[in-house]
Amino acid sequence: MEARIDGHTTMLGLFGSPVGHSGSPAMYNYSFEQAGINDAYLAFDIQADEMPRALEKMRVLNMRGANITMPCKEAAAKLVDELSPAAELIGAVNTIVNNDGVLVGHNTDGAGYVENLRHHGVEPKGKRLTVLGAGGAATAISVQMALEGAVEIHIFNPKDAFYKNAELTAQKIMKKVPTCKVSVGDINDQDSLNAAIAASDILANATKAGMAPNVDQSNIHDLSVFRSDLVVTDTVYNPGTTKMLADAAAHGSQTIGGKGMLVWQGAAAFKLYTGKDMPVEDVTRIFFSDDGGQ
Repeated sequence: MEARIDGHTTMLGLFGSPVGHSGSPAMYNYSFEQAGINDAYLAFDIQADEMPRALEKMRVLNMRGANITMPCKEAAAKLVDELSPAAELIGAVNTIVNNDGVLVGHNTDGAGYVENLRHHGVEPKGKRLTVLGAGGAATAISVQMALEGAVEIHIFNPKDAFYKNAELTAQKIMKKVPTCKVSVGDINDQDSLNAAIAASDILANATKAGMAPNVDQSNIHDLSVFRSDLVVTDTVYNPGTTKMLADAAAHGSQTIGGKGMLVWQGAAAFKLYTGKDMPVEDVTRIFFSDDGGQ
């Protein structure tokens, strides 16, 4: 790494807290090196109230861009100069590109989900989708799927603070994409949930259910909802095969794990920064091996 850093090296970074565990610096720096790009990527522990100063430093230091993680995504969306269509609908930014001092906010989470579907032979256009959860990942998935041509989306979440967010998301999507019908339901209403899954082509878990250390958790209690023509996906990537995915596979469903979404959202950001393709196969093999459903 040090051998390729010189007076012309451009800096990028990760803003959020905590970031010490992040694999992003290794993934991006490897990709820059493989592509022959004179960029370097570092992680910065930043709180949401520090984002105004952080973005000003991006301009001063002429940083090419930054990835944004919790708890800074919503703050970033309010501070950038421009928003992509997806980021505007989602209300959160996970990627900022510095175009000669103009900071443009993007959200590549949904794009990563969609690209992961396509990588497994699933085209979103015309599909019906049930999404479990109403947080950032669920919102990004719902928005991007609508923008990519999904015709119906059912969002299920407990009736907590995020439920209102789901209702707002549904309204925003249908206003932006009138051809996509979006409904919101209580995830604890098993009859409504089962009916939605029965009418869907894709089931997406965007909650923490099944995430280590709670690997025995699943939002799906009636395993009869799994069928051979249902694609079951998870945003959880540790473990690679969640309980929901294992149950779905045992009942003949196609399953797609969460690490692919993680890699492809990074690849989308890499493309925005550099205009080039990330070496996804190498990155997956080196940094994201042992992935269920990949």
